Amino acid sequence: MRVFGCLGAAVFCVSALSACASDSPGNVPQVTQAGVALLIKQPFGSDNRKAAKPPSGYVAFCARNPGNCRPAKGPWELVLTDDVWRDLEDINLIVNRTVVAEEDQPHYGTLEYWTVPEDGFGDCEDYVLTKREALIKLGLPPGALRITVVFAPHFIRHAVLTVVTDRGNLVLDNLNDEIVTWDKTRYTYLERQDPSSASGWLSLQ
Repeated sequence: MRVFGCLGAAVFCVSALSACASDSPGNVPQVTQAGVALLIKQPFGSDNRKAAKPPSGYVAFCARNPGNCRPAKGPWELVLTDDVWRDLEDINLIVNRTVVAEEDQPHYGTLEYWTVPEDGFGDCEDYVLTKREALIKLGLPPGALRITVVFAPHFIRHAVLTVVTDRGNLVLDNLNDEIVTWDKTRYTYLERQDPSSASGWLSLQ
C-alpha cells in the first residue's frame, strides 16, 4: 500500500434528498423497474447533455476553498495501469475505513456542508472530496476525477467519485470498498463535474 501524507477524514450520510444513502440493511431496498431502465442507459455520453447548476454545497465549498476548485486540466481520461488501479483501491479503502459517519445537520448545524474534514467526521460528499484530494496529491489528473451526484434506491440523494478511464467510468463509493464500473451500481446518475461544460457540471439526465 502506498503511503501518503495527512489524508484528513471523511464520512457518509443518511436521510432524505439533502443527505446521502446509508449502508444499513433498512436503507438498501430493491431497485424499481423504472430505476433499472434508467441505469441501462449510458449516463456519461456528452451527446444532448446540458450544463447543470453546481450543487449549492459545492459552490459554498469552493467559496471557502478556491484553490480546490480551479478549472480542471487534462488529461480528462486515465489510462488504467496497474499502478493507477492500486492507487484507486488504496485511497478508496483508506478513506472508507478512516471515517466516522455523521450527517451535516448534527455536525455543522446545517443540511449541506461540503468539506475535507479535519475532525474525522463527515458525510458522502466529504468522502468524495477527501478521495479526490488524495488522488490528486498522488499525481492523478483532476479532470478525470469527478464528483458525481446520484439517486440511490428510494430516491435517496448520494454522492460518489467517478473516475474516467480508458476502460470505463469507475465508481469510488463510501458504501462499497470494491471499485466497480458505473453499470454495476444500483444508482440513477443525476449530474457530475465535467470540464467540457461551461458551468463545470453536466446533467446526466
